[in-house]
Amino acid sequence: MSEFFVMVLESLAEMGYLGIALGLMIEIIPSELVLGYGGYLVSIGKIQFAGALAAGVAGGTMAQLFLYWAGYFGGRPFLLKYGKYILIKEKHLDIASQWFEEYGAGVIFSARFVPVVRHAISIPAGMAKMPVLKFTSYTIAAIIPWTIFFLMLGKVLGEGWMDIKQRMSPYIPHFVIAAGFVLIMYFVWKIKKAPPIVTVKKWSGK
Repeated sequence: MSEFFVMVLESLAEMGYLGIALGLMIEIIPSELVLGYGGYLVSIGKIQFAGALAAGVAGGTMAQLFLYWAGYFGGRPFLLKYGKYILIKEKHLDIASQWFEEYGAGVIFSARFVPVVRHAISIPAGMAKMPVLKFTSYTIAAIIPWTIFFLMLGKVLGEGWMDIKQRMSPYIPHFVIAAGFVLIMYFVWKIKKAPPIVTVKKWSGK
């Protein structure tokens, strides 16, 4: 890990729970590193797990709401111009937009566990004017398990938290499979919820 990232994380650590939330909001450092460091701070007793979880969910949600509003008000031209400053490239936006068009609102939850699109998926949701309450609900539902996982992993790793990106690699396929399962269940629920198609027989006059 670069010395810059370590310096930023150590500075954020001085702010405790607020530092975790800010670290996730500003999007300078990948969320797994911020949360992994938060787990390390839990392991040495500097902060409590419950507080770190609350800060992680709050900061992660605010970061996604920022991207949602950027898509809502700025649209694709704005993101193409300024996306590089928040580590979102055009190819990320293309994939996220395609996923949102194909799978609908349910992908807001499932895509949170998939690399490349997990952050960018908020942008097409904003561009499509998805209801903000629905967007926020799906986002929080996904951020909670993501935050718990990396806080726990950082806590277990302790001083080895800097290796968290390498340690998480074996778990990524499981996240993707679980996300796909949730997406399938969402489609099943949508189909069952849809009103039945009523066929009206044309009157013959007899």
